Order: sequence, then C-alpha cells, then structure tokens
Amino acid sequence: MNKNLGICLLNDSFPPVIDGVANTVLNYARIIHNNLGSAVVAAPRYPGKQESCPFPVVYYPSVKTPKTSGYRVGVLVPGILKEIKQYPVDIIHCHCPFISAIISKSLRQSTGSPIIMTYHSKFDIDIANSFESELLQSAAKKIIVSNVESCDEVWAVSRGAGENLKGLGYQGEFRIMDNGVDFPKGPADDNLIDTARIELALPPDTPTFLYVGRMMWYKGIRLILDGLDKAKASGIRFKMVFVGGGNNFGQITQYANQIGLKSDCIFTGPILDREKLRAYYSLADMFLFPSTFDSAPIAVREASACGLASVLITGSSSAEPVTDGRNAVLIDENADSLAQAVIDLSANIEYMKTLGRNAMDDLYVSWDTAVSRAYERYQEVLENKKAR
Repeated sequence: MNKNLGICLLNDSFPPVIDGVANTVLNYARIIHNNLGSAVVAAPRYPGKQESCPFPVVYYPSVKTPKTSGYRVGVLVPGILKEIKQYPVDIIHCHCPFISAIISKSLRQSTGSPIIMTYHSKFDIDIANSFESELLQSAAKKIIVSNVESCDEVWAVSRGAGENLKGLGYQGEFRIMDNGVDFPKGPADDNLIDTARIELALPPDTPTFLYVGRMMWYKGIRLILDGLDKAKASGIRFKMVFVGGGNNFGQITQYANQIGLKSDCIFTGPILDREKLRAYYSLADMFLFPSTFDSAPIAVREASACGLASVLITGSSSAEPVTDGRNAVLIDENADSLAQAVIDLSANIEYMKTLGRNAMDDLYVSWDTAVSRAYERYQEVLENKKAR
C-alpha cells in the first residue's frame, strides 16, 4: 500500500462542533496522519476553542445561519487554496456538497487531483427546515446535485443515503463505504459507569433507555416521548436519558414535562468528553433511535461498540445492517409500536443484554478498519484517473 498519499478532507463543520460528519472527518484525518499518509483538513472556523490536532487544519471565516442551531456557513476568501496547497494533495475528499464542494472544485482545477464526495445526510429535510419557499428549496437541491455530479467518485454511507441522493435528481453511480467508531470494542470502565449512574441518580433495577444525537423533532424524538408516555400508562417504570443539544431542545423538554414525563426523563445537553459518553452508552439497557432522517448514524454504531443494542424503525437507513431479534429490535414508525417494544424489553433485562452482546459482535467496525478501506480505494481512484 502506498504510504505517501496526501489527502485533503473538507467539510462544512469541524470541532468544536460535534456531529457525525465532523466526527468522521476528524477520524479520517487522524488515522491517515498517524498510520497511512498525510492529511490536511479545510473547514469554516467556529466560535470556541479549536480542536488540538496533530494534522494541519486550514480554517476560513464563517457566518451564523439564522435557522440551524449550532451551524455556520463558510465565507470564501482569497488565500484558502494557497494555504491548502502548502500540503500534499493527491486526493480531495469532500464531505459536504455546499461550500466545501465549491472549494474542492477550485482545488481540483488548481492541482488536477480527483474529488471523492461522501454523501452523509438526507439534505432534503434540512433544506425544507431552512427554506420556506419551494423555489429556494428546489434551487438548493439543484446545487447539491450539481456539486455531487461534478465529483470524480461518489460514496454514500448507506444504501438509504445513496437512494436519497438519487431522489434529489442525481443520475450517477455511488459506492457504499461504511463509517466506523472511535470507541474500542467493549463497555467503559466500571468506575466511570458507576460515577455516571450516581451523577444521573439512576435507581437500581429500573430499565434505562438512551438517546444520543441532535435534539431535533425530525430525529424521531416526539415518537420516543409519545411511546414512553404510553408505556408509562401501562405501569412500566423506566428512566430515559437524552444526550445532545439542538434547535428544538427547549420545545422537547417542555413537551416531556407537558405529557407527564418530567420525573422519567433526564436531559444532559451535549457531552464532549468521549469517555463519559462511552460510560452513558455502557450503563443503558437499550438505545432508542427511531429516526428515519439519519443515514448510517454513528451513534448506533457507538452504542453497539459498548454492547448496547438499538430500537430502530423497520426499513430505515439506520436499520440496514441489523437483524431484528438478534442485535436490534425493529418497530413501525408510530408511538404504539415503540411503547410495546419498551414494555416487552423492560420485562426481560437479560434479553436486552443478549441483544447488546450480539450488536457488539456483529456490527462493530473500528475507524482504523473503515479508513484503511477508504485509503485503498483512494489509490484505485488515482490509478483509474491515470488510466483515463
């Protein structure tokens, strides 16, 4: 394997922002830099303490978006390409079809290096939440498709993500490339788990359910709350822990209180300490993630790494790699179905543990493995370009 490829990774978010795509770019760069070749990241600058990285990061200015909590739009300024080109660039790997794609195309024109685009998210939902005008929504979708089609190769993190891209109008091919997790396989240290239980004031012998992700209604959170409300009405005792922040955080907590789940739900906000987050995954009995928005969500893989199985929606992108009744529980997309799953699972703690062990054994993929596979494909893309 060629150990000397220079990879430029671009995305419209990067730590201190914590989301699945920023986490992906961070791990790609870290593993390439440490084990495979060289890496440089280009991303908009966000307020707050910047990530201390062993690899170079080229930051450029950004402005706040009016409707999307926590995200900013990069501002193109002279000198970005010159700064990136201080470092070797054999492959341009873009992870967002907006400003990052524009920079990628300019960089390709300057260096001749091929662009690989990874399509992570179902952007049609984000677009609908950002623009009320159907004309603007249509224009945004056309920009996405145009930017993706201009790339030399397109990857999708799941079959569902690729089909979503096709639904926007993309006519080309795509290759599915799995993401990984940066947690080692197995639960967190017992002392960290015990500390987390004390901090959360979790009562013994009470089933604990967990959600980790952005606090946005379209992530299936209303379905979680309504399902838990029905389960509670049947006499089930439980604790539900929500980890994350987002635009709908206040509305979600208010709704939980309104329907009588105030004493049953714990809202921690974002947790940036990875070992503490790992302890939260490790102490829970089941991961509730009834989202049809996400494509190959890293949170589900993180949960499985810690021996925690998930409740997912049948037919969703999140459910692509799982088997119902072996390493996950699949439900219909309604509150009654989630409530019944919670009722059944709460009556059988050992079954949840078995599902968790199977999830850990069946679904675990480390970032080292995932990035090594991607690096091999980088070389094939370069060889194909030379052959053409």
